[in-house]
Amino acid sequence: MQGKRVVVFLGPSLEAETAKKILDAEYRPPASRGDIFRAVEEGAKIIGLIDGVFFQACAVAHREILYALERGVKVVGASSMGALRASELDSYGMEGVGRIYELYKKGELVSDDEVALIFEPESFKPLSEPMVNIRYNLGLAEERGIIDKEVKEKILRIAKSLYYPERDYERILNAAELEKGVLMRLKKFLREEKRDLKREDAIEALQRMKEIEQVT
Repeated sequence: MQGKRVVVFLGPSLEAETAKKILDAEYRPPASRGDIFRAVEEGAKIIGLIDGVFFQACAVAHREILYALERGVKVVGASSMGALRASELDSYGMEGVGRIYELYKKGELVSDDEVALIFEPESFKPLSEPMVNIRYNLGLAEERGIIDKEVKEKILRIAKSLYYPERDYERILNAAELEKGVLMRLKKFLREEKRDLKREDAIEALQRMKEIEQVT
């Protein structure tokens, strides 16, 4: 494995400290147009695309991922931009990992907006909640009997109507004007049991890249 280089584009989906404990790699900020091309030119053999820019700058192009694949670089995508691009390019050899990738692949998620969020530029700390997490957690709350389908759909409509940087649970629930008991139960559930699909998928992707590195 001498000379092997693993490059991972990571930002708000998972804190760097946790990532580094899972996979020894060079971690770079969320990818924008041209970053994957540069990583290949610099000798990367395995590239993990987890986070990428959506609306702040030009997004990662399909052609640069294809460029990497054509040169024998293993490209793994998950969680955010990586899940979206993997669902589009897995037939060409990009490997998708995780639940969000599967949702895009099945067509249950379509828009970039589902995984977009804003984050603190230095620490990459998320400052809004991605729609995919909101959708998943409200589904869990419905399964538990905390809310019914009508309430879930109402909250989802409100969340979807907000521009992605404005999505957080407090703002969404305030706008929903729920019955007090329902609101208290839902807030408790979100405070204590909510899941972060983007984080979970990022961890799974790093574990998968570690497996690939060990066998190639």
